[in-house]
Amino acid sequence: MNTAVTNTVVTGELLDRVRERLASGSADPDPARVVAAVRAEAGGVLGDTDLLRALRLLQTEMTGAGVLEPLLRDPRVADVLVTAPDAVWIDRGRGLEKTEVTFADEAAVRRLAQRLALSAGRRLDDAQPWVDGKLPGTEAALGASFGVRLHAVLAPIAHGGTCLSLRVLRPATQGLPALVSAGSIPIEVEPLLRDIIRSRLAFLVVGGTGAGKTTLLSALLAEVDSRERVVCVEDAAELAPPHPHVVRLVARTANVEGIGAVTVRDLVRQALRMRPDRIVVGEVRGAEVVDLLTALNTGHDGGAGTVHANSPREVPARLEALAALGGMDRSALHSQLAAAVQVVLHVHRRADGSRGLREIGVLERDRHGHVRIVPAWRCDTDATPARAALTGLLAERATPSAHPGAR
Repeated sequence: MNTAVTNTVVTGELLDRVRERLASGSADPDPARVVAAVRAEAGGVLGDTDLLRALRLLQTEMTGAGVLEPLLRDPRVADVLVTAPDAVWIDRGRGLEKTEVTFADEAAVRRLAQRLALSAGRRLDDAQPWVDGKLPGTEAALGASFGVRLHAVLAPIAHGGTCLSLRVLRPATQGLPALVSAGSIPIEVEPLLRDIIRSRLAFLVVGGTGAGKTTLLSALLAEVDSRERVVCVEDAAELAPPHPHVVRLVARTANVEGIGAVTVRDLVRQALRMRPDRIVVGEVRGAEVVDLLTALNTGHDGGAGTVHANSPREVPARLEALAALGGMDRSALHSQLAAAVQVVLHVHRRADGSRGLREIGVLERDRHGHVRIVPAWRCDTDATPARAALTGLLAERATPSAHPGAR
């Protein structure tokens, strides 16, 4: 009886009935109310052992990330992806791996997606079949300092069934030595990167999704002089460089009523009033590029940001599109970009799924005034026509006046 009760009683229908019963009351669903609801909806008397088993299954289904919780606890996991009840994938930095975790059916995946959306203060139903948000309280629940970004699309918009994506936002705290040890940065390039930071050259870290842009940016910020004040603006809190004076500003989306939003662009403007020595934008993905370039052209040397781009050559076109959102035309963008940024660092995922620095480029203007990225170092060739230009920039900045304290 015991096994049968556990297998047949704890069904999707039971969970729905228990949820409705608990929601109909005015008090919070404390353990006693949950036990009473389970007994009432099970239609019979359960033994203590079977009741505990049923409650564990209910807790898995109704709290946290459900059956995905153990995957999120794994410190190596960066992404958890659900594409079907029997198709749960993870990324541990070496490409996607299929797990043995499964859901009972499509309805179970949908219930989890909707519950997570609700906890993120978002709506997810047939009228609003997709959601993007951040799960609250994840740090305390999982016993670590990180958050989880949620994205979900319901069927039939997602043709194969509800699609759930969870990205683990662990603060990037590794330094350059750790990245060198991991093989992400060639040992001969480490001194060059330190010189770029020490000379206060403004730079952009570019690459595709999950290529390691934030990790490299955080490692470089750790090399900033301890006397400098670094103000970081992010869409999601990921940057956590081991530096004694970092101020972190994090954007906020609107609530369910559509109010209360605080954009990255808002925060970049606020950062200017906070006496920054360096302004950093964790990810430039919209009109905030206009404010960032303006800030870097107002005496704030050594600023930085990350941009989604598959190669350095695509950076100008990518920034043109983003600047257009902020009302800046092409010629103005190239003029501001040439004056504000000196270096581009390109990271990518290798064939084996690992991540690493691929290229260092210098911004130059052609005879038409348009910016182009010229390689100063590449991991796969010695053809680096801008190496002398980068050496010149570093030599030019290698003076006492380069430090903000001398201003």
